[in-house]
Amino acid sequence: MKKSLFQISVVFLFTITSYAQTSNEGMLYVSESTEFSTLEKFDNQLSGEFYNDGDLYIYNHFNNDGIVDFFGTTGLTRFVGSAVQELSGTQSSYLYNVFFNNNSDSVPFKLSGSIDISGVSDFYQGIVDIDNFGGSINFSETGSHTNASDDSHVDGPVYKTGFNSFIYPIGDGGFYRFAGTSDSQAESRYKAKFYFENSNDLYPHTLRAGALDAIDDQEYWVIEKETANLGDVLITLSWRDVTTPEDFITAAGQGAITIVRWDEAANMWVNEGGIVDMDNQTVTTAVSGYGVYTFGALNKGIVLPACGVTVYNAITPNNDGVNDYFFIDTGNMSCARDLHVQIFNRWGVKVFESFDYGVNGDVFDGFSDGRFTLNSSKQLPTGTYYYILDYEYDGDTPSDRYKQAGYLYLSGN
Repeated sequence: MKKSLFQISVVFLFTITSYAQTSNEGMLYVSESTEFSTLEKFDNQLSGEFYNDGDLYIYNHFNNDGIVDFFGTTGLTRFVGSAVQELSGTQSSYLYNVFFNNNSDSVPFKLSGSIDISGVSDFYQGIVDIDNFGGSINFSETGSHTNASDDSHVDGPVYKTGFNSFIYPIGDGGFYRFAGTSDSQAESRYKAKFYFENSNDLYPHTLRAGALDAIDDQEYWVIEKETANLGDVLITLSWRDVTTPEDFITAAGQGAITIVRWDEAANMWVNEGGIVDMDNQTVTTAVSGYGVYTFGALNKGIVLPACGVTVYNAITPNNDGVNDYFFIDTGNMSCARDLHVQIFNRWGVKVFESFDYGVNGDVFDGFSDGRFTLNSSKQLPTGTYYYILDYEYDGDTPSDRYKQAGYLYLSGN
């Protein structure tokens, strides 16, 4: 269908147009396959209702004190200014697809209002500054993004509502430094922010537990759960040579990098473990505590050779007596004990958990645990899973614990 230009009108819509700005005081609807654009500031006032299912071009500032929303799944809002754009307002703007494209400045978007995205946000060009202006971006359950880079991302906190894996398009200091969460609970809401700063002044690096040799002193993330629902979640942190210290990148290649969290109650950095993905430069683990995260470097010799723990990560539950269950050889049981094991699928859904693994036949044999899934009597499908192993060992202090994570391969053959 040929697109038409939907002009602002005072008939039935109660809108006012001036040379200084475009103001909406009534109801304005941009229908599917329709374009609407404004060269000057667009101000949706307290009484204004603006609905976009078409193609909206905002070439200047944008303010919403009323209702901004959509009906279908076709609306696209383009912020495409040639000068710095202020995105403000006292009310949340509910947008479907969003397109950021402004190269007038390295940080051209000053967001003091609230934007909620249900479709795809295309970070084509231009950093969105929330940190200095106090706004917010929330991705709904269906929201996602594309093209985030050093040149275009969010500098400040980003919220995500709903389940499924999500990568936060966050950065700081001109660098895109994403983190991710994966939670199977639809009502969950998270907030993530990246800091290109040394955390030592706030969270001393000398206060660290167990086998941690060092704490990343150039970057950290804050990941918080905004909802009260309980349960573990998978989190992912990324490394890059432009921000991550070289020693930690080297540690990643040696399997000695881990995710660490500042534990407020213990007043120290604790090891959360991590699955290293060299191709994507990420580390992933399961956590139940939230707050400040960064990378730690492990002295693996403190734990593993002494306890002799070996994880056999292939399962073929066909009752042939070979690899029928997830086997963890603890060697000297007086060293490694009190094994806590969690198994997650690739969507972050927990399918098994044991707080005393291996005792009285409590093992993972490829079947889901009814506490976490509906298929308690059905074998899980062939594929790659994550395991999280947490155990007590004899360290420098009583009841030291060590946490590690890795891939688990389940085959039906």
